[in-house]
Amino acid sequence: MSLLEVTLHTGRTHQIRVHAAYAGHPVAGDEKYGDAACNAALRARGLQRMFLHAHSISFEWPGGVPFSASAPLPPDLAAVLERLAP
Repeated sequence: MSLLEVTLHTGRTHQIRVHAAYAGHPVAGDEKYGDAACNAALRARGLQRMFLHAHSISFEWPGGVPFSASAPLPPDLAAVLERLAP
């Protein structure tokens, strides 16, 4: 299992999920493109949803004014990471 940071350049639906699955590293908890056995093992460790989090977003408003926002990893996902740590 790998923890990745991904930067998107477009807003295409399912982009991260499809590319990760194609590379052989599907998003944890992804019922459509993921690994059923891995998802079951992660559910046993408390994962109740897809392990996908938008940490930050940046863009320019019309007129060129920059905008940026970020959010920490939600507690439920952080708890799953703690349960996976050796």
